[in-house]
Amino acid sequence: MPAEKLTPAGHARHGGTPETSEAIEDYLKAIYALARRADGPVHNGDLAERLGVTPATATAMLKRLDGLGLVSYRPYKGVSLTAAGEKAALEVIRHHRLIESYLADALGMPWDRVHAEAEVLEHYISEELEELIAAKLGNPSRDPHGDPIPGPDLVPPGEEGVPLADLAPGDRAIFSRVSDSDPSMLRYLAERGITPGVAVKVTARQPFGGPLLVEVSGREHPLGGELVRRMLVTEEAK
Repeated sequence: MPAEKLTPAGHARHGGTPETSEAIEDYLKAIYALARRADGPVHNGDLAERLGVTPATATAMLKRLDGLGLVSYRPYKGVSLTAAGEKAALEVIRHHRLIESYLADALGMPWDRVHAEAEVLEHYISEELEELIAAKLGNPSRDPHGDPIPGPDLVPPGEEGVPLADLAPGDRAIFSRVSDSDPSMLRYLAERGITPGVAVKVTARQPFGGPLLVEVSGREHPLGGELVRRMLVTEEAK
């Protein structure tokens, strides 16, 4: 069977199938995301949990990706992306975030729905369509959730911001980005006019793990612990 070849976006050719190509891209994207938070290689168990697969399934794929030169996998020590693997991951992330931006900005789809659509479409757009979407949107630097969009050079984007949970009462900041993985959280924020770019002020922190009280546009809102850990802000001068 011919060896599997990958385009810069990770698409399988000459022996791969759309299904295997999607799986490869999903693994590379997940490893990239986990590596941004980890201090060292990504552990197999964390990767399996993120992708909703068994550790044995993850191990089998990691061995395959290692053979393709996309990751460096060491049993019991973890996995890291090679330069080729990182480029492939960033290409998929660029597709995903551009699609989210197009669905939200050009088609008016609510920001709590664009992630699920982009998860499917990211595997299938051509490089030409990617360029057309970027040009149509004016080459945006961030998606609707505030996540940075890798440029066409696929240089890793900067990861700015600190969790809103880290701020103390009296602190002011600009809400910059939020995880797009929980649509209910996004709907909760949108209903209260809390979107990337708005100014926020922490007014109080309830004791015993209670919510953070945050003022936005003159109104105070209680935001729970899980939500404020997923919301990133850029701190302003006090």
